[in-house]
Amino acid sequence: MVTGELLTRARAGDGEAFRQLTDPFRRELQVHCYRMLGSLQDAEDALQDTLLAAWQALDGFEGRASLRTWLYRIATNRCLNARRAASRRPAKQWDIPHIEPPEPTGFGDIVWLEPFPDTLLAGPGPEAGYERHEAVSLAFVTALQVLPPRQVAVLILRDVLDFRATEVADMLDASVESVNSALKRARAGVRRKLRASDPPPADSPAERAIVARFTRAWEAADLTALVALLTDDVFISMPPMPLEYEGRAAAERFCGAILNGGRRFDLVPTRANGQPAFGTYLRGTTGVRHGTGLYVLTLSGDRISGMARFENTVLPWFGLPRSLPQR
Repeated sequence: MVTGELLTRARAGDGEAFRQLTDPFRRELQVHCYRMLGSLQDAEDALQDTLLAAWQALDGFEGRASLRTWLYRIATNRCLNARRAASRRPAKQWDIPHIEPPEPTGFGDIVWLEPFPDTLLAGPGPEAGYERHEAVSLAFVTALQVLPPRQVAVLILRDVLDFRATEVADMLDASVESVNSALKRARAGVRRKLRASDPPPADSPAERAIVARFTRAWEAADLTALVALLTDDVFISMPPMPLEYEGRAAAERFCGAILNGGRRFDLVPTRANGQPAFGTYLRGTTGVRHGTGLYVLTLSGDRISGMARFENTVLPWFGLPRSLPQR
């Protein structure tokens, strides 16, 4: 609940009072912007724009809606503006040295996708229509990026955050009828894009068993054991490179190229988007191990149905170093 004293002080220019008013919502607003934009960097920019706009417009906050709802209105519209600007990062060419890329099965359009550290996720809730891991999973966030911006906003506000249709209509300056129509189309669009998966619970014995098998196979460059962990329709993506590999045979070619030539890696576990993830470190001739990227796994039952490989520039977001010392 917004206290009158804090609000009065903030309106008078007290930055500390404004911080106390908005801090409880920072994490969930950042996650909201990430879902809308698919990029942690873009989400952070949108969050800062939101807080600046809220600070500048605080006199206009009349309290008819909650402060949280008011902030979500600002954040959503800042993200919609960013989506419409279409200033997305361009795709990159293959840049993994000393490795020839295998022929991809396709080329993706969502090359700006970035992983989201679990340490930045908000606390329990406010997810409603989706389980917490589903609401920020790479598959869900990717599916959102191909929808029209307003459909993305409506789906998140209604199905993930559980705002009422009247509240969403007010946030978007739209009619309830148009909100309901956009929600129907967005649900259908997401269903078409999402792949079926039934991951084990996070940090469960089942998940830990899959992670351990993957780690052993990757560090030993055991391609046979690695491929045995994959589903028939496994999907590998490499943002910001557009190359995609779908199916076990294509995944085997990709993993074989990475592990070929005596290259050996050490994996450092972390979590991204509610999913198991690993910083990968190439063992060098001097003993120093250099970070080459971050892999995020999508699990389905006791198999791996997806692997997303991100560049080593994301490692610091997860508290991971760019290199590891000699062992």
